[in-house]
Parts: sequence; structure tokens; C-alpha cells
Amino acid sequence: MKYALPFLVAFLIQLSATAQIKKIEPPFWWSGMKKSEIQLMVYGDNISSLQPSIEELNIKEVKKTENPNYLFVTIELEGHSAGNYTLSFSENGRIKETFDYELKSRKENSANRKGFDSSDMIYLLMPDRFANGNPSNDSVDGLTEKADRTKQGGRHGGDIQGIIDHLDYIESLGATAIWSTPMGEDNDAEYSYHTYGQSDVYKVDARYGTNEDYKRLASEMHKRDMKLIMDYVVNHWGAEHWMVKDLPTYEWIHQFPGYAQTNYRMSTQMDPNASTIDYKMCMDGWFVKSMPDLNQSNPLVLNYLIQNAIWWIEYADLDGFRVDTYSYNDKEGIAEWTKTIMDEYPNFNIVGEIWMHDQAQIAYWQKDSKIGAIQNYNSHLPSVMDFTLHDAVTAVFNEKNPSWDKGTIQLYENFVNDFLYPNIDNILVFAENHDTGRINEIYKNIEDYKLVMTLMATVRGIPQVYYGSEIGMAGDKGKGDGDIRRDFPGGWEGDEINAFNASERTESQNEYFDFTSKLFNWRKNKTVIHSGKTTQYIPQEEVYVYFRHNEKESVMVVINNSEDERSLDLSRFQENIKNAKKGVDIISEKELSLNETLKVAGKTSYIIEVL
Repeated sequence: MKYALPFLVAFLIQLSATAQIKKIEPPFWWSGMKKSEIQLMVYGDNISSLQPSIEELNIKEVKKTENPNYLFVTIELEGHSAGNYTLSFSENGRIKETFDYELKSRKENSANRKGFDSSDMIYLLMPDRFANGNPSNDSVDGLTEKADRTKQGGRHGGDIQGIIDHLDYIESLGATAIWSTPMGEDNDAEYSYHTYGQSDVYKVDARYGTNEDYKRLASEMHKRDMKLIMDYVVNHWGAEHWMVKDLPTYEWIHQFPGYAQTNYRMSTQMDPNASTIDYKMCMDGWFVKSMPDLNQSNPLVLNYLIQNAIWWIEYADLDGFRVDTYSYNDKEGIAEWTKTIMDEYPNFNIVGEIWMHDQAQIAYWQKDSKIGAIQNYNSHLPSVMDFTLHDAVTAVFNEKNPSWDKGTIQLYENFVNDFLYPNIDNILVFAENHDTGRINEIYKNIEDYKLVMTLMATVRGIPQVYYGSEIGMAGDKGKGDGDIRRDFPGGWEGDEINAFNASERTESQNEYFDFTSKLFNWRKNKTVIHSGKTTQYIPQEEVYVYFRHNEKESVMVVINNSEDERSLDLSRFQENIKNAKKGVDIISEKELSLNETLKVAGKTSYIIEVL
């Protein structure tokens, strides 16, 4: 017996020296999931030569590919409780390696988590450019690009701690949710700050913090009844992704062979007259050369992406996804990805980036679309982004020669097409984001900004505000994306102005902030805005009037886009004003008579609660 312990130690040392397993993903899972099967991706040198088994659990399938460094092991988990299960790998009947695989207990009521909806205002930020809460992680060993704030397209050092440090600020703005651009590891040599070319989709980029930091962000937000939305990328990874460097199978990514770029013509996806090559190149071509295009038609790839998405929801306690380049994915694959997630979390929400310029083509992609049904297609995607409204908003308020189809009539006509959407309240409305021109660059004065925000705060859908615009931040996309993704002033030690604090903001910054905060804090509890009906009136003399109303309330919105004062004959709006004699403008906080006429100064808006 005295030799037993030394022999055991020697055996373990030998086992460790010949260890083949480098990764198992997902790294753990949960008991009690609707998706009871889990397909483990096991990676290691020549791992396919080993035979897997797992105590107490049923292995349904072991799949090998042409790359001997991978095994895909499908395990049935139904009926099994939380705990550690020993996964063994044998060769010729001898166990070569073991791995403790953990099933965790789910958070209570996890399956019924409530996603973001039209009662929310979403604050979009880029973590690298928002605030640097932990300077010690600005540059990290093992990750190529180091922090350099002098580079417009470089890493600047913003991180998760910076977001946590300023949650009070975001909340004071009236925001109830945060959409952050991706935080997964991106080990590109340059321009890695946007993090859309991820190199490990189970790991937060260490320059932002840790997985636990991300989980803590969600926890801190939930204490404030705020929601965290992850920017998820199904379409592509980065060229530095560890799996791209050692592909499980040739067909894991689209190859032609090697690289071919998408034609970006998303209309081919529903065009009945499209050529096969054009249709294929839109979906299968790479978005850019540094982002290999994932093949969602491959069951192994699709299942990997589904499990990864569910893993992040469960692990970080997420409230929603914004899905990048949604309509570039394999159509059937992305529909299955979306449906599986929504089946697991029926009250969750996912908004897809459908960057198109036709309402019918955007509506095609929303869940239960009657337009999609024409081609027997259902994406199961709950929410889409209203890019046609964005197009109108970025043109209307600079229109110097309004005409039959130019000016505020463009806003009106956008909402005419609301009948195309199966769920008009569940679409994302925005004036700008991290890929578009800055609204304060397009419109140089605060009067136009106020008109834009009045619209965003009162129309149907889920409003999104881009970080910094609420203090007047501008940026010229023509100078590069870095200029529309500037550092938030005060997010770095030594910044000349700390715009997070009202006392340090300039008078102009406070005017922007106070107006935005007033609108969206008012909106928080206005059910009539969240889910009320819309009645709009054809604009006259560049004055656009619409009402949001339900059985209990009515709100009259007046947007005067003219430089001149206008006098409105209120008898035209009797359908909605009814017998009301007065109302209160929530912007000026003044009581207004609704008897005969209403005078509206040039470039001014009213949000009138009809009494």
C-alpha cells in the first residue's frame, strides 16, 4: 500500500503529459432545458482516435469529421439533475483522459425571462469608446492589438467596468436597456475595437474584462430594472478565430475555394427572378475578407451557434439579442437558430439587422410575415430595425424645398406602410447607430435634434439612442468609422470635460441632455406610447401632426419642420381631440388651449397630453 500513492501520482503526471483535450464547448450546461440534447464539441490533438463515454448519461451520437482533432458528441440530458458527470475518452478499452462535465441548476423562472419591448428605450454604446473603468486591462498579453487612443481605428481602453461605473448616468437619461456592440474576444491585429470579427465566441475579450464581469454587468443592470442586450453575430467570425485556423470540416465556412465577397444585394433573398449565383453570393460570400462566412446550412455549425447563443443567455442572464447582418445568413439556418432560441425562451426578444430600404423587404423578415408567407418563409424573428424610417429622418429636417414627396411627407409615407409588419410595436426605431452618420453631424443645431428626438420618443416601436448624441456629440462618417465612434468625454482619466456629470457639462451639452432625459423619462410609463394606436394627418406647410391613443389616453404630437411660425386650425383634428378643451405640452410643461387654433413656432415640437 505504501507504493499506491506514488504510483497514482506518476500515473496522473503521465496522463497529463499525454493529454489531448484542449477544449470542450459548451464548457458546461444546465439541467431542465427544453433543448435537452447537447452536442459537445471536443477539440484536441488526434482526439477522434478516442472513444467517449459519460457516466449515467446516454451518448446518442459520436460524429467525426475529416479533421482528426475534433469529435462532436451528442448527449441526452432529459431527466438528469444538476451535478458533475465524468466524461471519459478511451483507446483500446483503456481510459486515456477524463473530464468533469458540469450540469448547473437554472435560475428560477429562467425560461420565462422577459425580453426588451416597446416600453423600453435602448441605449447603444461601443464599450471601447464609452468609458475606461479599469486601465490595467487596456493592453493584454496574448492579444495582439494594444491600446492607443491616438489611432482613430485603434483600441482606446473602454471596458465593462466603465459601463458599470456609469449605469446611473444611463438610467438618468431615461434608458431602460443597453445594447452594447459585441464583447467577445477579437484578436485581429488592427481595428479589433468593434469586435465583430471574433476569435473566441465563449470568451469576453480580456481588454473589456472577464466573463464574470459581463455577468456582473447584467446583474447590476437588473438591480435597476434595466435590460442587457447582446450584439450576436451568426453570419461570420474573425479570421483569427481558433476554429478557423483549424477548421473542423472544409464546409464549416463558405469557400469558393477560399475567399469571395458578398454582393451585399439582400433583395436577392426574396427576388423570385434572382439568378442562382446572385442569390448564393449574397448569403455565402464573406462580408469582408477578414470575416470568414459561417455555413449555417451545415448542421454542426448551426447547432454550435444555437448552443452558444443559449449558453450566453443562460450564463449571463441576458434580456435580448441584436443580431448583426441577419439577412446575410442562410435563410433556413437562421430561421431555425431563431426559432430554437425563442422556443427555449418564449418571452425573449431578438431584433435583426435588416439593412434594406423598402418596408416590404424589411417586413419579410419579421416573424409570421404575410409577405414571407408568399414564399412559405418564416424567419421566426420577433423584431426588425426600421431602416426606412432612419432614411427619412436623416433627410427630412434639412429639406429646404419641401414638395409632394420631400420633407415631412416622407415621415408620413413611412408610417403608411405599417400594415406590412405583423407586429408594428416590436420594431426598433432609430435616428443613427454605430454604422451610420451621426445625427448631430447631419443636423448642426439643437432645434433639429429636438425634432428628431420628439419623433423617436413618440412613434410606435422601440426607440434606440446612440451614445453621446444626448450631449451633442457629432462625427463625420466620411472621415472614417472612428469619427462616428468617438470617446465619450469624461470616460478617461484626464479628459478635459466629464460629460457624465451635469456640473461639468457645457451649457450646450446640458441642453441636449436635459431635453433627451425629459422625453424618455416621461415615456417610461406611457402605455399609450408603448402600445397605443396611431392616427396621422397629412403634413401641411411642413407641420406633421399625429396622435397616439388608446381607450384611456390621447397624446397629440406636433412637429413644425418649417423655419416659420405656423397656425393650426384644430378643427381638422377633431377626430382625435374630440371634446377636449385643453392639453399640457410635456416639453414646455405649459397648458395649451385646444379650442380653435394652435400657434407653433418654427422648428418646434409639442407633445401634448390631451386632457
